[in-house]
Amino acid sequence: MASSIVSAGGRKPVFVVTGPSGAGKGTLIERVLPRFPELAVAVSATTRTQRPGETDGVQYYFLTRAEFERRVQAGEFLEYVDYVGNRYGTLLPEIDRLRRAGKAPLLELETEGALRVKRRIRGAVTIFVTAPLEELERRLRERATESTGEIEGRIETARRQLAEQGEFDHVVENDDRERAADRLAAVIEHELAAATMAGR
Repeated sequence: MASSIVSAGGRKPVFVVTGPSGAGKGTLIERVLPRFPELAVAVSATTRTQRPGETDGVQYYFLTRAEFERRVQAGEFLEYVDYVGNRYGTLLPEIDRLRRAGKAPLLELETEGALRVKRRIRGAVTIFVTAPLEELERRLRERATESTGEIEGRIETARRQLAEQGEFDHVVENDDRERAADRLAAVIEHELAAATMAGR
């Protein structure tokens, strides 16, 4: 089994961006990535079916359920969750691959997975992206393809996740995309500089 604690070991930190659905995590990551060539998004593994146009190892690592479970039992996952009938997770070899390339891994995770990473990796930087509940509710209803009951479930989950934001290292409010992207970039810049100083 892999160690329950993985040290950053003086290298670039692992960044974890989390927050409720509708907070705009993915949009902010897309806006910030071009500013930091040393950042790289970690590719998740999943048991869901590969869709047309997707490439294994680009959008996801596509695993059978048996292979996913084998790798869980072998301790190869940093974190994993079951979601809407499929399994998703971050493989430790993926983090190692990015670090060998000199990159700072960036993960976009639900709050449960983000807290698992915080517990397992010393020096991991967790960033909670938030927005007012009324705004989250509006965004979820606008983009929803689910039933009313499922939307209400997502809103209730968002309410619970907002109450957890104090568990994370940094909170970035996404009230305006450009301002929020600048705030996220400032956090990343600060943490990268701090890791560089600590490694000297």
